Amino acid sequence: MTFIRGDGFTAEIIRSSKRKTVSIKISKGKVFINAPNFITHSTIEAILIKKQAWIKSKLAIQEKIATIQPKQFINDEEFLYLGQHYTLQIIAGLRSSVHIDHNALIITTKKQSVNDANTLKKLLIQWYRQQAEIILKEKTDAYAKLIGVNPTSVTIKTFKARWGSCNIKAGIQYNWKIIMAPETIIDYLVIHELCHIHHHNHSVVYWQTVAKFCEHYKEYGKWLKLNGAYLEL
Repeated sequence: MTFIRGDGFTAEIIRSSKRKTVSIKISKGKVFINAPNFITHSTIEAILIKKQAWIKSKLAIQEKIATIQPKQFINDEEFLYLGQHYTLQIIAGLRSSVHIDHNALIITTKKQSVNDANTLKKLLIQWYRQQAEIILKEKTDAYAKLIGVNPTSVTIKTFKARWGSCNIKAGIQYNWKIIMAPETIIDYLVIHELCHIHHHNHSVVYWQTVAKFCEHYKEYGKWLKLNGAYLEL
């Protein structure tokens, strides 16, 4: 194994005769550089220096993710909704429901399910999805008029590694988990996807279009990268 030292991290170089380009992979807090056999060590070193800031930011995100504790779905546990923290309160009742009252996120469920984490999680996901559908569709309608586009559909989905998408037919899809983020971040995501109806890429012109409707888009995009791991059940 061959290693190369960066600023605060060490990367493992993995060479292959089948590769034609250099790629950098970060997994579980480790950095791997996949490189063709013909690429010199000095070239790899130059690529590493160029990508150093990006690597460090990715490592910081993964380190943050590693410290996040899984939800237990118990009383007094904190949950996010529209960027605010709410304390979970679980109540036994005849019908299952979820609602917010002041600073509490209240789940009412049958007595036998009060301590059933799986049931409580399902109820919360259902509620979050319902709120996401209402709010994201309202925001999409409002911003679509402002931007001058006409999305053909708005769908709420569960994505593992993305917050939204826009297909070639102008269909918009959102990850329901974004409803945990502050409204400024949600607005940014809506604008981001709607602008893809005009430009199906991330070109300079695309970002100029986004900037017309979301002045601080860079700040909001960075927030999502750094805090997205907290928007989880």
